[in-house]
Amino acid sequence: MSYTAFVDIDRNKEELKEELDSIEFQLFRMQENVKEIAKKFEIISIDRTKEENWAVIYVDKKSTTFQIMLHECTKPFRGNWDSAIEVEYKNERTIHICDIKGEENKGFGSVLINQLKEIAREENKQFITGDIVQRDFDHVHRLKHFYCKHYFNVNIDHNQQSGEIIWTDS
Repeated sequence: MSYTAFVDIDRNKEELKEELDSIEFQLFRMQENVKEIAKKFEIISIDRTKEENWAVIYVDKKSTTFQIMLHECTKPFRGNWDSAIEVEYKNERTIHICDIKGEENKGFGSVLINQLKEIAREENKQFITGDIVQRDFDHVHRLKHFYCKHYFNVNIDHNQQSGEIIWTDS
C-alpha cells in the first residue's frame, strides 16, 4: 500500500515536511510537558485543538470545586495554562461552570467543555449549569454560539443582562 494514498495530493513535499517536523516537535514537547504537569496535577487527557496542535489536559480537584486546564504542546510548560474552566459541585446531580478563561478562537474552550462533559458522565452528574452575567455581555453572542454548539440550552435576558445555560446528559 502506498503512503501517497493517505496524503493530500495538493500539498508539496516542503509543506508535508514542515507539518511532520511540527508534529515531531510537539510530541517531544508533550513528553516533557507531561513530566512537568504530572508533578503537581492529574493529567486526564491529551487532545488536538482547532488548529490541530496537541494539548495536555489536566485537572486540580478540591472537595467542592475543580479546575480543568489545557496546555498546548507548542511550547514548554512553565506552570501556566493556556485555557482553564473553573467549576463547582452544586449538588449530587449538578456541576456548575464558574468561569472559562484563556485565549479565544483557538478551540481550547471546546476541548475543555468536552472534558467537563466526560467528567460529568464519569461522576454520574446529570446537569452542567452556568450563569451569563453582566460582564459577559460584550461577547454574549459568541457565548451563545459556543454553548449552543455544545448542546447547552441557553436562556438570555438582554434587558437584565443576565442568563443561564444548562446541559443535560441524555
